[in-house]
Amino acid sequence: MNTRSYLYQTKKKKKWPWIIGLLFILLAGGGAFFAHQQGYLALNELFDEVPQEEPEPIVEQQPEEVEPEPIPEPEPEPEPEPEVDRSGAKGYEGNEVLPQEPTYMSGILMASKQYPLPQDFVPTDEMLQEVQQAFAELAAAASLDGYELVAFSGYRSFERQQELYERYVANDGQEEADRYSARPGHSEHQTGLALDIGEKNFEQHFARVSFGDTEAGKWLAENAHLYGFILRYPEGKEKITGYMYEPWHFRYLGKELALEIVNSGLTVEEYIEQ
Repeated sequence: MNTRSYLYQTKKKKKWPWIIGLLFILLAGGGAFFAHQQGYLALNELFDEVPQEEPEPIVEQQPEEVEPEPIPEPEPEPEPEPEVDRSGAKGYEGNEVLPQEPTYMSGILMASKQYPLPQDFVPTDEMLQEVQQAFAELAAAASLDGYELVAFSGYRSFERQQELYERYVANDGQEEADRYSARPGHSEHQTGLALDIGEKNFEQHFARVSFGDTEAGKWLAENAHLYGFILRYPEGKEKITGYMYEPWHFRYLGKELALEIVNSGLTVEEYIEQ
């Protein structure tokens, strides 16, 4: 009986260590869990204390607005210049008073509806001789080609031009006379540098438009500038020159200037105004 009691006691004693170990394990595990929880919270608190940088908002860049280039306004069309018309009496408007001195334009002694001469203007003997010599050369050249040219009118004084103009006005009226005859003081004949030219024995064409259709008239129109003369009032230029087509009226300018004007295709009025 003692032996069983001893065994009983021995077996009973062995239960306490096991219970204590279990309690220890539970306490240790609980402490570790508690510590872990505390540490986790502390770590979270630590990170919570660190300020977090908020990310900058992403701003979408808008494309730059390109201002359209201004459309240039069309330049206004220049107003057309008023048409020149010196035909008839219109060319004399504003030029009725005769000057005290002659007018030279681009080296040309002017005598026209726009640029009158002084009433007392008289060409020098040297001027008249130069024109006569130039015509003699022209006539000699024409003769070689079978045309006998004559100058049937040259220098006219102011008084002689006045007589002729008044006669034309009496016959045809002033409006028509102003188309083909210069008023006194406006005639190129007063310069002594203008000649009315025709063909000998063909007087029916003197001072007539028909002269331009003759063979002599055509030769003269094509060759006169080689000797210093130009056709002064060409066809289709009445509004510019102020006078109707006169295929017999030639003006002496000298060979160099005559050649320049003929090559330009301009009238004297157009030449001095360019």
